[in-house]
Amino acid sequence: MKTHRPGRPEDLPEAGVLWARWAALAAATWNADEEKERFRYGYWLGVDGVEDGGSELRYDDGACSRWALIRAGAGRAVLFGQDDSSKVARHEPPIDLLAGAPLWVRGERLRDFLEQGRAECVYWFEDGRWHRVPYPDDLGDDGLDCGIGHLTSRESAVEALCALFEFDEDCAGAVEACERFLEHAERDTVTDGVVRSFADEVFRIQSAHELLWPQVPVARSETDLAAMTALARHR
Repeated sequence: MKTHRPGRPEDLPEAGVLWARWAALAAATWNADEEKERFRYGYWLGVDGVEDGGSELRYDDGACSRWALIRAGAGRAVLFGQDDSSKVARHEPPIDLLAGAPLWVRGERLRDFLEQGRAECVYWFEDGRWHRVPYPDDLGDDGLDCGIGHLTSRESAVEALCALFEFDEDCAGAVEACERFLEHAERDTVTDGVVRSFADEVFRIQSAHELLWPQVPVARSETDLAAMTALARHR
C-alpha cells in the first residue's frame, strides 16, 4: 500500500516494527569511520540529546531528507523530520505540529528541531497506534512518503536495503539475503550467526559483481560484526 500525501497515521507500521527496519538498515551499513563523524548521513543510532533514558535512530539522505525516531518508553515513540517535498513550512496560516499533542511528545529534542526549522512532520505512537495533528484540507504533502515511505512495508524496506548496496536483478541471492535480515530484525531474532551470514552474503555478491570497483570488497571484521549485531538488537 502506498503512503498517502500528506501522510496518515495508518500509513506507518507499529512503532517497534518501524524501529526494527530502521535499525536493520543502520546495522547493515554500519561503518566504524562514520561513527567518528560529527556530520554524517545514512542511518545510525543517535546517542546525544534524548531525555529520560530514551534512544533515537537517525536518517539523513545527505540531500533533502532528515528524520529521527525516538523511543520514549512505555510503548511510546515520536517520529519527526523534514523532506523537501513537504509543504508544511510554506502553508498559510502556519500549522502547529504540536497542537493537542500530549506533554510527553514535547521533549527538548523535538523542540530544538522545530525551532531550527528542521521538523515539518511530527507523528507520535501511543496506545498501539500513531497520531498526528489534523491537517488543513489544502495541505499537499508533509514529506512522510518521500522521507520514510521506504520503511512502511517489508517489501519497500528490502528494496531500500538492496539499493544501499547497489544490488540489482542480476545479483542472485541479494533480495533473499536482505529480506531474511529484515525479517530477523522485525522478529527480534538477530544473532551473531544471522549477522555473519548476512555480511558474508553481501561480501560474496559485491565480490562477484565488482560492485565496489575500483575498490576491492572487504569482508567484515569481528569488530564490525559485533557492532552490527548490537545495533540490530538495540530494542
